[in-house]
Amino acid sequence: MLDYGLDVSGVERDLALPDLVAEGDELDVLVAARADWSEPTPAAGWTIAHQIAHLASADANVLIAIRTPDAFDAVLKQAEATGSRYADLDAAAGAATPRSELLEQWRAGRADVAAALRDIPLDHGFPWYGSQLTAALMVPLRLMETWAHGQDIFDAVGVSHRATGRLRHVASLGVIGRELSFYAAQLPTPAEPFRVELTGPDDRTWVWGPADAAQRVRGSALDFCLRVTQRRPLAETDLTAIGEDAQKWLDIARVFL
Repeated sequence: MLDYGLDVSGVERDLALPDLVAEGDELDVLVAARADWSEPTPAAGWTIAHQIAHLASADANVLIAIRTPDAFDAVLKQAEATGSRYADLDAAAGAATPRSELLEQWRAGRADVAAALRDIPLDHGFPWYGSQLTAALMVPLRLMETWAHGQDIFDAVGVSHRATGRLRHVASLGVIGRELSFYAAQLPTPAEPFRVELTGPDDRTWVWGPADAAQRVRGSALDFCLRVTQRRPLAETDLTAIGEDAQKWLDIARVFL
């Protein structure tokens, strides 16, 4: 896996943590109101229960990595043993848990993760899949995953997923994860700088990169987040690119391996 050696100097944990909590709480309201978690979601073979089980399992692994880093080796070995089936098998096992029990596991786990990420030093390193992470990066990563899997559930039940300013954390990961996209596609990372201009939910423009960059991406922040989390094909977004490398990035965009 690619090391998450990303520049997160601009991450403000005190701002991102409340957003992480709010993202989980919003999804909680949606799923707690639904008695049937067997409804299929856009992820092949995954029901609502699979999505929540995946989030709960990831939270549990974050706690292992922070509290008992040596024990995280067992998590890595299990992932290596099952390969590409790891997430599916793990989610299926969790989805077999009774709905009420799974809901409480997820609630307790995400509360514990928020507390753990708040209490450790910002630059304290702990193991993750193929990398070392810090709270500065894990906070927006947990928010991104909660939002993306939440999007699957919102889509499944036909409820509009309200865009909020919390998307800025997801968009930032998408921008700084450009190298990851090219790495995953087995393509060389362009050396030329990129400019990204996104319209946030409040109609303000979010900007990354030098103003004179030839490679440019524009569009709504929501569509950019849907694209980098691979929740929407490029053709279903309003994103536009100027420059061959910028277009290639949108074609292969992702924020996780």
